[in-house]
Amino acid sequence: MEPREENSGSSTNNNLQTNEEAVIKLMENIDVDISKNGPIDVDANGTGPQQESAQEVVKKKKKKNKSKKKKEPLEQTDPPSIPVIELFPSGEFPEGEIQQYKDDNLWRTTSEEKRELERLEKPKYNAVRQAAEVHRQVRKYIRSILKPGMLMIDICETLENTVRKLISENGLQAGIAFPTGCSLNWVAAHWTPNSGDKTVLQYDDVMKLDFGTQVDGNIVDCAFTVAFNPMFDPLLEASREATNTGVKEAGIDVRLCDVGAAIQEVMESYEVEINGKVFQVKSIRNLNGHSIGPYQIHAGKSVPIVKGGEQTKMEEGEFFAIETFASTGYDAVLDSCV
Repeated sequence: MEPREENSGSSTNNNLQTNEEAVIKLMENIDVDISKNGPIDVDANGTGPQQESAQEVVKKKKKKNKSKKKKEPLEQTDPPSIPVIELFPSGEFPEGEIQQYKDDNLWRTTSEEKRELERLEKPKYNAVRQAAEVHRQVRKYIRSILKPGMLMIDICETLENTVRKLISENGLQAGIAFPTGCSLNWVAAHWTPNSGDKTVLQYDDVMKLDFGTQVDGNIVDCAFTVAFNPMFDPLLEASREATNTGVKEAGIDVRLCDVGAAIQEVMESYEVEINGKVFQVKSIRNLNGHSIGPYQIHAGKSVPIVKGGEQTKMEEGEFFAIETFASTGYDAVLDSCV
């Protein structure tokens, strides 16, 4: 058979027109309810809910898909490589431990004037918190990789390179606050290896890692001690608890000598047994904490770690590094040992 062609002429056109009119009339009386989870409900009497256009439905679906595809918050890599500022896109950095006002300073918590002054200092505090968050993440990472047999120069270079990445180093605006100290055993502080140094970290070593970060000149100065041999655990605990005591005692109008006395009392309540011999832990009397200024690591005031120090008071708006130094031997550092 051959294909057929039909031409229905004018009568066919009239029938089409009549059918179209009928469909239009029928559609005018139909409401369609598109339910999210149910079937299409057609009300041919026009008494159903208002018809929702297909376009609107598509738009809603797109919006839902967009909300589902919301960007997941960034997480730090291992080893750390993402700048801290990218982990907190709001620009607000986490608060650390807050020490509450006490005694004669309790009124500051209810003074509207003092609270407003605190709010005005928020940008500075936020810069300090950024530097502190970098310090915390670097500290955590370095602790996780330390082991006997590492070259001291490699430890320092890894630490400082990680700081540079996380703080988005940028000249004087952000970067390392001072050279890393990694003092071993009887060296109390401020030793760092030069290029080419072959000193190796040993299992029985006690190492003090001291490094700083800064944002807009706001310096965070913090140190921690590492020992692999559990024999030294009481020594590390003495220093840690003495430091925590100093932080709690510090505050506006507190005398520096009182902070030192509280630190010494806690520090010297500890003993440590090393190779069968018991030693009392002592505070090193000629090493101190200190005040910190903008771009200035030592800003003029010293925080002693023994009693009988300065009567000078801490003042509102000052920043301090509370530092403690524990010894199982002599209670002072000697130049010949530094």
